[in-house]
Amino acid sequence: MVAQLIDDDPARAHEHALAASRRAGRVAVVRETLAITAYGIGDFALALRELRTYRRISGNDDQIALIVDSERGVGRPDRALEEGRAVDRAALAPAVRVALAIAMSGARLDRGETELALGELEIPELDPDRAFEWSPALFSARAAVLEDLGRTEEATFWTQRAEVAASALGHDGEFDEIIVEDGMIEAFDDNDGAHTADDSADAAEPQPASEADADADADADVAEPQLLADADTSDADAPNAAVPNAAVLDASDAPGGDDTSPDEASSASDVAESDR
Repeated sequence: MVAQLIDDDPARAHEHALAASRRAGRVAVVRETLAITAYGIGDFALALRELRTYRRISGNDDQIALIVDSERGVGRPDRALEEGRAVDRAALAPAVRVALAIAMSGARLDRGETELALGELEIPELDPDRAFEWSPALFSARAAVLEDLGRTEEATFWTQRAEVAASALGHDGEFDEIIVEDGMIEAFDDNDGAHTADDSADAAEPQPASEADADADADADVAEPQLLADADTSDADAPNAAVPNAAVLDASDAPGGDDTSPDEASSASDVAESDR
């Protein structure tokens, strides 16, 4: 019931989570769910309590970003930074590591440390030429901090990258990684970021990013990387190939390289699905 209600009626979802906790309070996922619904309704103190209980029961740090953000919610950015620094980031899944970086950047902004907020986002996952499920949120966070610093041109670049990544990820949920082409920027209107008339019919809704999604962390880095197809294709489901200035995948990362044919790309995707 929480899963069904959380988007449309978070308060009612929270009531269901409370009911579950009264019946199965020693089950980790129950306490995690209660923490997420508490965060959703703005009860950050309860969210913190439940997140710590979840971490103690499960032994996992996969909700560390929500802990940091909840500390911010109760007005303790210093404590938020301490919580974030206390974990081994190398042991975190990429999606969790990205969410933590965004939360830590927000804590820096709370303290008025805008340059340090930008530094918190300088992580290996910040690659403008590749899009993972976490990329739109990471690119947008960087754009916002650059805007605060008055670096408008750079902010515009990262905003466009966020839009391109979200659009590309929305085309086909099968891909955990894709190549984002510079040429795709031209498919967006400079005024409002909308697709041009040629692309709007095929464009899908961007895949939403959520720090609190308990399932996203487990699946973040499962699939093998996939190449995109040619940039001039109008088929929203077809992959797009890397451009010359995009990061190039070697043979061990993606079969076929930049000149992979549609049949070969399909075969590579099947292999990735089998591995997954």
